[in-house]
Amino acid sequence: MRTIELAGVEVPVIGQGTWRMGEDRRQRAAEVAALREGLELGLTLIDTAEMYGEGGAEEVVGEAIAGRRDEVFLVSKVYPHNASLSGVQAACERSLRRLGCERIDLYLLHWRGHYPLTETVEGFERLREQGKIGAWGVSNFDLDDLCELDQPVCATNQVLYNLEARGIEYDLLPWQQRAGMPLMAYCPLSQAGALLHEPVLQEVAGRHAVTPAQVALAWTLRHDGVIAIPKAVSHQHLHDNAAAASLILTGDDLALLDAAFPPPQARQRLEMV
Repeated sequence: MRTIELAGVEVPVIGQGTWRMGEDRRQRAAEVAALREGLELGLTLIDTAEMYGEGGAEEVVGEAIAGRRDEVFLVSKVYPHNASLSGVQAACERSLRRLGCERIDLYLLHWRGHYPLTETVEGFERLREQGKIGAWGVSNFDLDDLCELDQPVCATNQVLYNLEARGIEYDLLPWQQRAGMPLMAYCPLSQAGALLHEPVLQEVAGRHAVTPAQVALAWTLRHDGVIAIPKAVSHQHLHDNAAAASLILTGDDLALLDAAFPPPQARQRLEMV
């Protein structure tokens, strides 16, 4: 598995997302098993949030990593309405209880809210000083937001990025690359799987004897400084995701994908899900 440095730690370029986990208790055993299998495949970065299943996803993650905490780089996120100085503290402590651990490796502001960024950062720094988080970052921040934040210690920005959502390539991604700030790409396979039925993805997949999902992941990871966090529950999807890290697309492949999904020619508003 290829790795990248994130918050001073070498992590895999493909991690495990948990959005929509923890919403149906009937699926819990399968979700826990999937996360554990992902760890065996080297997908040791797990991304979650207090929003996912209103804490349910964090509980799933906590069960999955029980007894294996040292193997995992753990990322969670705080709601904007909990991002006050005292709110960040309380939210983090609730997340830690659900996760069954004493430390979150990377704690993110899920998106901007009404609390001043300076207040949220102060809350993050207090948590870091207390040893409850290792580092902090943001999610769903556009370039203007990052410039206003003006914090070199911000470890990452997690945003929507896939073939259908390329707007960040015009300004945000290059800026983060210059700043040495890794970008975490959520929904790298788009939503609901419609992207994976596109003929161009199927054509490129056929050239390499891989799946369209693997092509979409390899495309997301073609830039330096990018981490992808797809969600997977099935055995086959987990193995496909792990194998995608070693897939290198050719210039012809990329040209074909660009023709079907053109890169941005002007600045665009940040897309969010």
